[in-house]
Amino acid sequence: MSLPTILVADDDRSIRTVLSQALGRAGYQVRATAQASTLWQWVEEGEGDLVITDVVMPDENGLDLIPRIRRIRPDLRVVVMSAQSTLMTAVKATQRGAFEYLPKPFDLKEVLAVVARALATPAMPVQPAAVAPRPEEQMSLIGRSVVMQDIYRIIARLTTSDLTVMITGESGTGKELVARALHDYGPRRAGPFVAINMAAIPRNLIESELFGHERGAFTGATSRVAGRFEQAAGGTLFLDEIGDMPPEAQTRLLRVLQDGAFTTVGGTVPIRANVRIIAATHRDLRQAIREGNFREDLYYRLNVVPMRLPPLRERVEDIPLLARHFLNENADGAGNVRVLDEEAMARLQAYRWPGNVRELENLMRRITALHPQESIGADIIDAELAEVSSCGAPGEGGNSTETLAEAVERHLRRFLAAGAGQDDMPMSDIYDKVIAEVERPLIAMMLSATRGNQIRAAAMLGLNRNTLRKKIRDLDIPVVRGGA
Repeated sequence: MSLPTILVADDDRSIRTVLSQALGRAGYQVRATAQASTLWQWVEEGEGDLVITDVVMPDENGLDLIPRIRRIRPDLRVVVMSAQSTLMTAVKATQRGAFEYLPKPFDLKEVLAVVARALATPAMPVQPAAVAPRPEEQMSLIGRSVVMQDIYRIIARLTTSDLTVMITGESGTGKELVARALHDYGPRRAGPFVAINMAAIPRNLIESELFGHERGAFTGATSRVAGRFEQAAGGTLFLDEIGDMPPEAQTRLLRVLQDGAFTTVGGTVPIRANVRIIAATHRDLRQAIREGNFREDLYYRLNVVPMRLPPLRERVEDIPLLARHFLNENADGAGNVRVLDEEAMARLQAYRWPGNVRELENLMRRITALHPQESIGADIIDAELAEVSSCGAPGEGGNSTETLAEAVERHLRRFLAAGAGQDDMPMSDIYDKVIAEVERPLIAMMLSATRGNQIRAAAMLGLNRNTLRKKIRDLDIPVVRGGA
């Protein structure tokens, strides 16, 4: 039995060498070229069991080859590599029929895993989809970090299906931008995109907003009004902050998802629900289910494809790209673009960004409006961020929206980072040390709140009284009866 042959096309000699060596060690035969025309010649001659191609080559764009390859060799898988690493590249590669898209620089283990999976997957007829033209500079999702590349690939795969998607992420991470990308490049892009924010609508009006109402259905209903489901017919309905939907509306939404039809408020005639549902939330819906605030059956109906958007602090390498994009976008009428020096950029990357990408965008807008100098230094960034913090920025001041888990995670990162460079750091008992660090202030605060009453403190903590006494003794916590 002959070994599978991999055809590699890339104008970078080092990439051709690395791939040829890695694939050869893995047991494959490899033919490599720097020209798209040579690759096409091999494909026409029936060579190869798999193609790995770059996008930008001297004589032709690799993406343009994919539909041609699929037409004459529909069983031949194509894996696309690209240093451009944008959402548009991932979408084009997927919709033109690529088996997988790999951003550069890539991990060789991932390449070998993709090759093995591609060769083992039965050939399926693929009808390449036409990608709606959209200028690259208008792309709203920006970033080349590993986590964003994963997001791009998920979005690209979902543009060829009509599956329901649940997007989770902190406020300001771009959940609506992802929903719009799924719509703009998906099978329903010719239809409307309708968004509704559950947190912004009074509870008693949500059902009317979603499903519409008939004339006379309630006081003030002087005419029939179509709801968001009707308005989004043939397109996408984006249910933002789904975690804030009241229980009665959850029940009606579940029924629509189950039956595929709904009735208006005050109506009796069923209307078919011809929409793709994309939901989003910054809340932990599993916790809401445990607390009885969200229906578990609705959660599983919505969570067909889960997608988590990372906070900006988890992709700090994207901050320079985002900052420059927002500065360019907000250049003044004369076209004067502000430039951040190295120290200013370092300040941006060191900041925690509780408001995520939205907060960074607002900062760049403010700098463009308030600071006329072309070069922006660290002093301006420090002053602007200090002003935000003094006003009670989310996660930083008294009006914090940071959860306890997020605060604990933030402090744990600092604790571990501080000890990472110390050879004498006791790596074997970190768990006990962290628990002790948390237990001591917690017990001390409960004792203070109960004015030293250990019976009440034990009840509040959910501990046995003897257990609490032992912890007070072991942790050396002072107890003052009647103290504040």
